[in-house]
Amino acid sequence: MSLRSPLGRVLGHGSARQGVHHWWSLRTTSAALVLLGAWFIFALLTRPDLGHATVSAWIAKPVTAVLLGLFVAVATWHSALGVQVVIEDYVHAKGPRVAALVASRFLHALVGVAAVFAILRIALGGAA
Repeated sequence: MSLRSPLGRVLGHGSARQGVHHWWSLRTTSAALVLLGAWFIFALLTRPDLGHATVSAWIAKPVTAVLLGLFVAVATWHSALGVQVVIEDYVHAKGPRVAALVASRFLHALVGVAAVFAILRIALGGAA
C-alpha cells in the first residue's frame, strides 16, 4: 500500500507521446496493406495458373519483386506492432513481458528477412 496519490505515482514517468506514434504506425501500415493486398490478390487472380514456373516468372519481374518485397516488409512490420500491443496488454510481469517483446521482434525480423531473401533470390535468378 502506498500513501502517494495517483498523480504522484505517475509523475516522472515521462509522457505518453509514443503511443500516438505507435497508433499512427499501425494505421498507416494497415492502409498500405489494403493497397498492397489488393494488388497482390488481383495479380494472383490474373495469372493463368499458380504453378511454380508461372509464379516464379512473375516474381522475377522487377516491378513485381519490388512491390512484393514492400508488401512483405509492411506486413511484417504491421504484425510486429500488433503483437507488441497484445503482449503489452496481456503480459503483466516485467521479465516475461520484456522476453516476449524481444522474442517477437527477433522472430518478426527473421521472417521478414527470410521472405525478402526468397523474393530476391527468385528475382535475381538464383532459384531454379
